[in-house]
Amino acid sequence: MISDIHSTVDHVRKSVQDAGMPSVSRVARRERDPFHVLVSCLLSLRTQDKTTYKASRDLLQRAGTPTEMLALTEDEIRTIIYPVGFYRRKAFVVRRVSQELLDRFRGGVPQNLEDLLSLTGVGRKTANLVLTLGYGLPGICVDTHVHRIMNRWGYVSTKNPDATEMLLRRRLPAQYWLEINELLVKFGQTICKPLSPWCSRCPLLSDCPRTGVSKFR
Repeated sequence: MISDIHSTVDHVRKSVQDAGMPSVSRVARRERDPFHVLVSCLLSLRTQDKTTYKASRDLLQRAGTPTEMLALTEDEIRTIIYPVGFYRRKAFVVRRVSQELLDRFRGGVPQNLEDLLSLTGVGRKTANLVLTLGYGLPGICVDTHVHRIMNRWGYVSTKNPDATEMLLRRRLPAQYWLEINELLVKFGQTICKPLSPWCSRCPLLSDCPRTGVSKFR
């Protein structure tokens, strides 16, 4: 298993330094606005980064606040965000969340996990990204890349992303919480791919047990 997480993170940083930034990170860097991060996260489910970023940019340029979002009809939002996956459902969710923020939080995005999880369509991945990217607060966002790679490394042995998050909260040094998602998304998109990972290009080859990997390059 990967035993030295410090050198591991350092190797990963170097290996992905030229990789493109995930769409939600790009939105957050452009304007560190929690509402923008939240909307981008809601649009990103089962959608490629390139499509998510364009849809997020186009929608948030039209409606950058919950009040402005509610000025758009659901049909208008659908048209703007198409062709993101499940665009009809996502248009409904974005509008519903905007209403919930106005009704329950005076138009602001909550800064704690429990309140974020109470919003329509918001799961732990989205809630943690809002905390980390929107507010710079502690959180560990575990998506499919983080879950897969941490298990491949043998750093955790878990069945699902939620269990991975809980274990990482106990095991992963706090200094890496804010960056681990972006690092492993880049790493998972370029080297440690879901199918047939590029192990021959991986700086961790000599230490990684490649748990669950049956085919690699």
